[in-house]
Amino acid sequence: MIERASPDRSAKTGGRKADRPSVQTAAPWSVPVVVAEVPDTGRSLELAPDEAQRRAIAAAADILELPRCAASFDLTRHGTDGLRVVGRVSATVTQRCVVTLEPVENQVDEEIDLLFQPQADVPIAPAADTGHQGHEAAEPPEVLHGGVVDLGAVATEFLMLGLDPYPRKPGAVFEAPPAGDPASHPFAALAALKKDGGKKGP
Repeated sequence: MIERASPDRSAKTGGRKADRPSVQTAAPWSVPVVVAEVPDTGRSLELAPDEAQRRAIAAAADILELPRCAASFDLTRHGTDGLRVVGRVSATVTQRCVVTLEPVENQVDEEIDLLFQPQADVPIAPAADTGHQGHEAAEPPEVLHGGVVDLGAVATEFLMLGLDPYPRKPGAVFEAPPAGDPASHPFAALAALKKDGGKKGP
């Protein structure tokens, strides 16, 4: 589970990480790693959820299917109790086309670069300087809970970040009704309902 050190903290100004969903409930894919067990030389991991876990991730991400998902991580110790997590998550996802409502397959490929530190070691970020909004600020550390980092939750979070919010099949085009069509008026259905409701039976 990933949690920000403070609600006042902000991620990279103008970056996509600012929109990362916060995993508040039990992760559909959990791969806990104890920081104290990571050697000083670091540790590399290649992970892939099984079929049941992919179904759970798909349900959590509100997509139709997740036929493929893989994540790779390079872990390095940071200070006494911190951990830097660098890696990538890639996946094949099936979403619903926003135009035709038919299934459409997309690819997700997201880079991961996070620093986890115990709450006491996370510095308090100063108030935002509105005079420097054009410059990217450093990504604040994630809070480390119980000395454990859940790599499955991290991968799931970044997979969700990489989803196309408006999936569309190639060539699919939304066709609005003609402007002169009375049925296209936003209040047409309401007017018809009121008209029918006003008729009294014998």
